[in-house]
Amino acid sequence: MSAGSSPAVIFDLDGTLIDSVPAIHSVSNAVLTELGFEPLSLPTIRSFVGKGVPNLVRQLLITSGEDPDGPLFPRVEHALIARYETDVEGNVPYPGVVSALDTLAAMGCRMAVCTNKPFGPAEAALRHVGLWEYFEMTLGGDSLPTRKPEPAMLHHCHEALGGGRMIYVGDSEVDAETAVNAKAPFAIYSEGYRKAPLHEVPHDVAFSDWAMLPGLVEGWKW
Repeated sequence: MSAGSSPAVIFDLDGTLIDSVPAIHSVSNAVLTELGFEPLSLPTIRSFVGKGVPNLVRQLLITSGEDPDGPLFPRVEHALIARYETDVEGNVPYPGVVSALDTLAAMGCRMAVCTNKPFGPAEAALRHVGLWEYFEMTLGGDSLPTRKPEPAMLHHCHEALGGGRMIYVGDSEVDAETAVNAKAPFAIYSEGYRKAPLHEVPHDVAFSDWAMLPGLVEGWKW
């Protein structure tokens, strides 16, 4: 595949490139316990991931018996974002991600990240796991007026990478809906944070091993 014919590849972050639930679990419980609430289990907090920090804050407050739109919301949101940018331990790339990104780069693919995580924490996590330099652009959930599943973030990344052919790579129902809204081909990583059975989530192709992705991109039937 020549550089000129290579598609842009745009990635979700949490549950796709990196397993961030351990870090989010630790940060969330640190904030909750500081406020006098009981810590929550990892599976519970994992179920809140994927729709951005505002949704995470609301779910944390609801589960703790508090009004999700009450005065605690801005306090919890600010504390979470502040910790996200410094408490990066627990973020790890999924096995095979680095090799796959190296191969895609060698194929001439231009790459970006499109995540509902705020930009600052997204940058901190990507730098911590050594992936930041692979991407020409990273958009966070606070980068534009709307976030996924609205398609604007994906369109913005695509245009910044020069347009042309594009594949979106994600792991969740939100990512699938984003791809549908953006009319973009969607490759789903089946080992991420998806809640529904795989067959119920719209996708063009699925992969369970990151070593599969470059071949899928190269062999895509456009």
